[in-house]
Amino acid sequence: MLTELRVRDLGVIEDLSLTFGPGMTALTGETGAGKTLLVEALQLILGGRANPGLVRAGAVEAVVEARFIAGGNGGEEIVITRSVPAAGRSRAWVNGRMAPVGSLEEVVAELVEIHGQHEHQSLTTPAAQRNVLDAFAGTDLAPVLAIRDRLRALGAALADLGGDEQQRAREADVLRYQVDEIGAAKLSDPEEETALRREEARLADAAAYREAASLALQLLDPAGPDGAGALDRLGRAAGALGGREPFDELRERLAVAAIDVSDVARTLRDEVEGWQDDPLRLGQVQERRRLLAELRRKYGEDLDAVMAFAKEASTRLETLRDAEGAAARLGAERSELGQELVRAEAEVRRVRARAAGAFASLVGERLARLAMAGARFEVRVGAEGAGEPVELALGANVGEAVLPLAKAASGGELSRAMLSIRLVGPGGPQTMVFDEVDAGVGGGAALALGHALHEVARTRQVLVVTHLAQVAAQADQQIGVVKSEVGGRTVTSASPAVGEERVIELSRMLSGHPDSDAARAHARELLHALPGT
Repeated sequence: MLTELRVRDLGVIEDLSLTFGPGMTALTGETGAGKTLLVEALQLILGGRANPGLVRAGAVEAVVEARFIAGGNGGEEIVITRSVPAAGRSRAWVNGRMAPVGSLEEVVAELVEIHGQHEHQSLTTPAAQRNVLDAFAGTDLAPVLAIRDRLRALGAALADLGGDEQQRAREADVLRYQVDEIGAAKLSDPEEETALRREEARLADAAAYREAASLALQLLDPAGPDGAGALDRLGRAAGALGGREPFDELRERLAVAAIDVSDVARTLRDEVEGWQDDPLRLGQVQERRRLLAELRRKYGEDLDAVMAFAKEASTRLETLRDAEGAAARLGAERSELGQELVRAEAEVRRVRARAAGAFASLVGERLARLAMAGARFEVRVGAEGAGEPVELALGANVGEAVLPLAKAASGGELSRAMLSIRLVGPGGPQTMVFDEVDAGVGGGAALALGHALHEVARTRQVLVVTHLAQVAAQADQQIGVVKSEVGGRTVTSASPAVGEERVIELSRMLSGHPDSDAARAHARELLHALPGT
C-alpha cells in the first residue's frame, strides 16, 4: 500500500507531500491543476521514462519519493526515490541504496499498478493476462512446473555426458591418450624436478665437483706425515691449552670442533674416492627432466597440477565409459516425462479454456455497467500445450474488431476494461491507480463507475484521478489539487478535502459554482449515498 508520496520541482509542483490510507482515494481539481503530474510522479517510481522537460524551471532536478508498506499494515516498509535532472541521467534509490532505474519495475510491480494513458499497463503483458485467468480459474500449475524442472535437469545431465555418441567417443580417445601419457611417467613425487635438477648439475660437472671436494679435504686433513691441515691444528691448539684449568671450556670446544671437522673430512674423502663420472646416468636424468617439462607444458604449471589433471581425466574417462548406458537411461526418462508433460499441459489447457468463457462473460457484464454496453470481451486460450499464450481481447465499441487489449481501446476505455478485469479476477497489486477512467462517462454510468471503484477498494488501495463528482463522492478520502500563483510563479498544492470543504469541492465538480446552494445540496446527497452509509 502506498502510504506517502513527496514530489519536488516536477512541472508546476514545487514541493508537495501527500499521505494515503487504505480504501479509495479520489484526486480532484480543475483541469491543469496538476493531478496527472501526481500520476506521472508514480510512473517515475515504477521506472518510467524520465523527461527532463518536466523539471520545474530554475530547478536542478525533480525528485519523487514514495513509501510503501508491503503486505498491509505491519508489513515491510519500502522507500523508492527517483531523481530526474534537468541535464544528465536519471537515478534511483531503494531504501536509501542506489539501484538501477531498470530494476524499479521489478521492485514495485507487486505493489502498484497504473491504468490510463501511460507506459505501464501491467495487464497488457502476456504473463499478467495468463496470471489473471489462472487466478480466476484456480489453475494448478504445480504438476507442469515440476515436470518442466525435471526435464531441465535431465537435459543438463545429458549435456554433462558430452554431446552425442561420436562426440563422446572422440573425447574418450583424447582422455585415454592423456591418462596413458601421464601414467607412463609414473609420477609420485611433486618435488622430483628439484632433485633431478641438482643431480644433473652434479653429474654434468663431476670433475670440478671432485676437485673442489679434494681441495677442501687437503685443507682439513692433508695426506702424508708432514700434513698440517685444519684438523691437525685444532688438535695441537687443544693440546696447548691442556693442564690450564681456566681454559678447560675452550679446550672442550676445540675438541668438539675437531670431531665435526673430522666428520666433514671423512665425508669429503668418501666423495673424492667414490665419485665416478656417469654419462649414462646423466643422460637418463636429462631425458627425465625433458619428459617432465613436456608434461607440465601440456597439463599444468607444476607436477602437482599434472597429477591432479590425470586424476580428473581418469574420472571423466570412467564417466564416458558408462555414457552410452547413462544416455539411454536419461533419454528414456526424458521421453517418459515428455509424455507426462503433454498430459499435464493438456489438463491446464482444459481448465483455462473452461474458465475463459465464464471470465469473459463476467467482464463483459461489468463493462456494460461502465458505459461500454456494446463492448465485446474475449479470453483467447492457445490450442496447444498448456494453452499459451493466454490473450485478453476487447472490441470497445459496436462494429469494431476484437483486438488484443493493448491495441483495442483509448485510455479511458482501457482503464475501465482493467477495472472490470480486476473486479472479476482475484489477485493483482495492493495499490491500483486509475487516470482518465471516467473519460466519456456520465449520468448513471458515472455512479456505477464510482461504485465499481469502491468495490475494488474493499480489498485493495485505489487512487483515482477523476472529474466526476459521482465518482469522487464514493471515495473514502478525497484530495483536492489546486493551482495558484505564489511570488509570480505557478504552484500546485494538494490537501485532504474533509467536512464542508469536500461538499464545496463536489459542488464545483457538479456545477462549476461551489457557492451554489443547489449544487451543495446535490453534493450532500451524493455523499450520503456512499456505499455503507
